[in-house]
Amino acid sequence: MEFKVSGGVINIVPELPVADDEYTPAQRRVIDARLRQARKGPYHGPFATAEEAIAFLRKEVRKRKGEKRAS
Repeated sequence: MEFKVSGGVINIVPELPVADDEYTPAQRRVIDARLRQARKGPYHGPFATAEEAIAFLRKEVRKRKGEKRAS
């Protein structure tokens, strides 16, 4: 715990667990690898409006359905 005093007020701040303490080294490697991959993308947008985002998503769905049929 951490105690902070300011203007006659004492705040008690608990120390929160660090994520590294909650995972085994093997789990941490998997998580870190997936985070690195997520940072690479693919990214889409930004979209100016919700309608623009919806149009993009509909186009992606049609494209992916076409890919499944071709397989």
